[in-house]
Amino acid sequence: MKIALDPYMFRGVELTKLPGLVADMGYEYVELSPREDFIPFFVHPRVDSGTVAKFKAELAAAGVRISSVLPLFRWSGPTEEARQAAVRYWKRSIEIAVDLDCNVMNSEFNGRPEQSSESEALFWRSIEELLPIFEREQVELRLEPHPDDFIEEGRKAIDMIRGINSPLVSFLYCAPHTFHMGGDITGIMEYAGDLLTHVHVADSFDHRASSGLRYIINPPGSPARIHQHLDIGQGEVDWDEFFGTLDRIGFDGVMTVCVFAWEERARESSVFMREEIERRTSTWVRP
Repeated sequence: MKIALDPYMFRGVELTKLPGLVADMGYEYVELSPREDFIPFFVHPRVDSGTVAKFKAELAAAGVRISSVLPLFRWSGPTEEARQAAVRYWKRSIEIAVDLDCNVMNSEFNGRPEQSSESEALFWRSIEELLPIFEREQVELRLEPHPDDFIEEGRKAIDMIRGINSPLVSFLYCAPHTFHMGGDITGIMEYAGDLLTHVHVADSFDHRASSGLRYIINPPGSPARIHQHLDIGQGEVDWDEFFGTLDRIGFDGVMTVCVFAWEERARESSVFMREEIERRTSTWVRP
């Protein structure tokens, strides 16, 4: 199993200095999420081949490898024009991942929940264009349901991935989205089965608690999707169930720390999370 860090809280650190920082905090793997100097949110990648080469050299010098690259584009709309642009951005992002010797990319379904059928139609169009490229480059794609996307529930996301019907496309369980996915950690993980190849680790509060009266945002009934990315133990995700289920089903994929809430103590949080994951998985036996 690979324990990786999403260094989003360190996005002010120069890209080529990230590997040394990640290694200094005890990580061997890094998951590259959106950064303004790399692949920003929803627009074309900014990094050039020269910077990729320098970054790759710094990774080797620090003894750090890339577990995955996480781009976020509007490949499910809201418009055909936006979808076509997103496909172009995806193509360049795949090139970057290949240049970095990374064969895993993960992302979200995107789109809009109030336009789920329209978003799905655009998503399939994008998949039809991009899947042959993933297959040609032998790059795996791991998808997660995200709050406020056209797919938010865990089982529906797994069914969609099964519909893609490619051995390169699998499921990512994001722990801080547990309560938006349905709240059933064990059930969703078991339903995914061998499709579960990647998990994101951060805590969150259950916005559904107190009969739905736990108002994290006012007014009551707001359609905003509220969730946090906290340290383990700061929210209400059942971590005994989370790690226990992963152990029982033999999970051996990528486990990414993705805490975003504590930029003022980013290093402390990142080290704590690595140590806590190592403690909870230390008894796991894998071939």
